[in-house]
Amino acid sequence: MANAELLATIRSRLAAAADPARAAGAQAFMKSQMPSLGVRVPAVRRIVRAAATELPPGSLEDLKSAVLELWRGATFREERYAAIELTGLRLAAGELSMLPLYEEIIRSGAWWDLVDGVSHRLCALLQAHRQELAPELRRWSADPDFWIRRASITAQLGAKSATDPALLADVIDANLHDQEFFIRKAIGWALRDYASTDPGWVRAFVERRGPGLSPLSRREALRKLPAPGDGS
Repeated sequence: MANAELLATIRSRLAAAADPARAAGAQAFMKSQMPSLGVRVPAVRRIVRAAATELPPGSLEDLKSAVLELWRGATFREERYAAIELTGLRLAAGELSMLPLYEEIIRSGAWWDLVDGVSHRLCALLQAHRQELAPELRRWSADPDFWIRRASITAQLGAKSATDPALLADVIDANLHDQEFFIRKAIGWALRDYASTDPGWVRAFVERRGPGLSPLSRREALRKLPAPGDGS
């Protein structure tokens, strides 16, 4: 009951912002069976932040309950985006108990926009609880669900100098020969992201893995790095 007004406000404001002309195209683009309201993600974020400021959850448990109710009861994709946005409230910052909730989002969301929506949450948890989360991400990297494996690979996006390169190497190596496009793309993305911090490590990693690294992953990893011998 504590969340009823917050959730009603979020849903009503999303509905009010709906753009039917955009909705059909958005649903088709995401290849989603769940209908879209046609609300752009930045607008979803603004709606959620405003509603949560006006009607803040009273506790972390209230917040978790609100997220799960909005996620599980979603009839439009934007409601799932809104649920993910709620996990960014200060109440949840650094809370390891949020991990099962993120795992549910990844497993039941099972598409790149929803899975990647919690990658920065995982990154923040890793920085706060490295001893607990690093082994968990290594386990995720061998999970039968490739979306969980993708999440283990993208969990350090944006970490920059706080990246754990040994963990990054381990979760990539566990998926090095996977044929799934979303895994290969994630490997390239994670390496390209870290290349802005340690280009030498990334280039050496790519060279050591040789042909074991897919052409897609290799191309993405090196895309922003100069070619060897290029002094530009």
